[in-house]
Amino acid sequence: NPSPALAADLDICPAKANNCVRTVFKSPKGTSKKDAAKTLRDAITAYPQEGQNEIDGGGWKIINDDLDGASGLVSLEFSSSGKGKFAKFFNGGKPFVDDTLLQIVDGSDAANVQVRSQSRVGDSDFGVNAKRVDYLFAGLSAKGWTK
Repeated sequence: NPSPALAADLDICPAKANNCVRTVFKSPKGTSKKDAAKTLRDAITAYPQEGQNEIDGGGWKIINDDLDGASGLVSLEFSSSGKGKFAKFFNGGKPFVDDTLLQIVDGSDAANVQVRSQSRVGDSDFGVNAKRVDYLFAGLSAKGWTK
């Protein structure tokens, strides 16, 4: 059962999944959905296109951005460089692609963000999704956000 803090539109990660991360980013008390959307969008666009911490070397793109809309959802696609031994051995030299979803939901006293990042293929992501989510969170944490 998902915890109440995770009860939202985004799916929980499959049981025993080693290629999926699901969490919540909590904005500072009193943050409106509009302000949360701006801060979240700033954190996303600050993510380096060349990747970080040896991940996402193939860049990333926004698939759909409705942070300011009714769904409050942004969908992102991240790609590995495709140069590593895992990509060569397991994926025919093609980049691994991961999907990251962030959705703003109204909390009792602030706007919270549901987060889900998952690899499209494979049993394990070797910590890639956690590194990505942690990087995004670090930009928000500097502005008073918590998990």
